[in-house]
Amino acid sequence: MSTLIRTPDVSLLIDPGVALGPRKPISPHPREYVARNENRAKILNAASKSDVLFVSHYHHDHYTPNYVEMIWLGSTPEIAESIYNDKIILAKDARNSINFSQRRRGWIFEKSVEKNAKSFTAVDNKTVEYGNTKLKFSIPVYHGEQDSGLGWVLMLSITSNDEKVVYAPDVQGPMSTETVRTILEEKPDLLILGGPPLYLQGFKVSEDLISLGLKNIARLTAKIPVTVVDHHLLRSSDWKSHLEKAFSAAERSGNRLVTAAEFTGAENTLLESIRQKLYDEDPPSKEFSKWMRLPREERRRTTPPV
Repeated sequence: MSTLIRTPDVSLLIDPGVALGPRKPISPHPREYVARNENRAKILNAASKSDVLFVSHYHHDHYTPNYVEMIWLGSTPEIAESIYNDKIILAKDARNSINFSQRRRGWIFEKSVEKNAKSFTAVDNKTVEYGNTKLKFSIPVYHGEQDSGLGWVLMLSITSNDEKVVYAPDVQGPMSTETVRTILEEKPDLLILGGPPLYLQGFKVSEDLISLGLKNIARLTAKIPVTVVDHHLLRSSDWKSHLEKAFSAAERSGNRLVTAAEFTGAENTLLESIRQKLYDEDPPSKEFSKWMRLPREERRRTTPPV
């Protein structure tokens, strides 16, 4: 969900991270590693043009850690330094309203960037202004369902020249009615939203919660001029069929519901959702297959041959 937003006063890079994920029993296809590398390069380029970086929470697809990890992240200390060096860092508080794994990651992240960043500030429930641009950070909201074991995230409202964008990552619909209310109270012109994880339905997330998340998207699209829905939702190839009510609600109100790719005029390339098809139609090279057979720790330290 990494997003670059520019106003006349500030260039803001949100959640500068990219990661692949395990979808048992199928590991990422080489094309997914190529896409990860391309998007890492885009993040590096966006960071070079940014004054301020915001980290909404400490899951690895939302920030770049400062160690070598080549299986999922493609991160190195050098990459992390080039992203955060000489930047103003605004981030989720790693000491309050946070689960154990993110508390640890957040503490490590803060220690790793404080030497080279201009500043580091925890911004839970705070407002920061740059000229006529106002950044309003939410209280911590649930990462999905209420009392989620995945912890909390921060949403961000950006106001400039009477235009307002709300960024709501990993709220998974939202599944929380209170989170829906918070978004609607902001009355954004544009909402960038993390949708529900359809691929976990009936496994890690109940059907009722998925249904609630989809229902809440429809509530939002009925009120907000443009909703960009992405992230967890688009890990499933049939995502669009689950949003019929949301598309209808948007159309009745003269609003738009689009993916991030569609918003920028690009095609959706949902590689993770067609992972098996990619393996069937484009088998990996011998070199990649050999890398896949390396011991896990060696793969973590070795760049995949793609």
